[in-house]
Amino acid sequence: MDKIRILLLDDHALFREGLSRLLEGEPDLEMAACCATVGEASEVLRHKPIDLVLLDYDLGKERGLEFITQARESGFKGRFLMVTAGMSDAESVQALGLGVSGIFPKHSSPVALAQAIRKVMGGETWLDENAIQALVRVSKHRGGPDQTRPFTERETQVLQGVFEGLSNKEIGARLSISESSVKAALQQLFQKTGVRTRSQLVRIALEGPQLRAKVK
Repeated sequence: MDKIRILLLDDHALFREGLSRLLEGEPDLEMAACCATVGEASEVLRHKPIDLVLLDYDLGKERGLEFITQARESGFKGRFLMVTAGMSDAESVQALGLGVSGIFPKHSSPVALAQAIRKVMGGETWLDENAIQALVRVSKHRGGPDQTRPFTERETQVLQGVFEGLSNKEIGARLSISESSVKAALQQLFQKTGVRTRSQLVRIALEGPQLRAKVK
């Protein structure tokens, strides 16, 4: 099995060295490069194949989001996972709007980070509870509803569960309905929004006024 090739961008040397050693112990992960600045990381992308970038938001005099924009403009097709000590609600939403696959807190365990890496490389979105709450708070204050294809009450309730990162089983338990009913509501949400996965529902909630208005 091919290893996941990782670029780590963080301005703290001890963090880079420690995380690099920890992740190198994972058989399916390869630390391809460790960088301290946006310029160094951009140079790596020009010369090495990278599948995933782990980066902090605060890079001292620079910001991780600057690198994401530059990397996308240069044609990088891989994924981004923020590994950060903290971000504001607006910063979290901005990062996800730029296509970040997840926001991972630095105080969590290396085992959890390895799990997060595998999930985002599988096409999922990784959000911890703080990031989810940030999205909920921001969504409450954004945009007006688009009534061209309004959601039913059940669909709105299921969407809220998806936005909070709940599984189908957990959503069903909260609403006192079966998992099949949750799946049916999700299919309707997919059809109405034109997406195919739960993670895409989270993404479009940052951009589409209909979803922003519906998540309460």
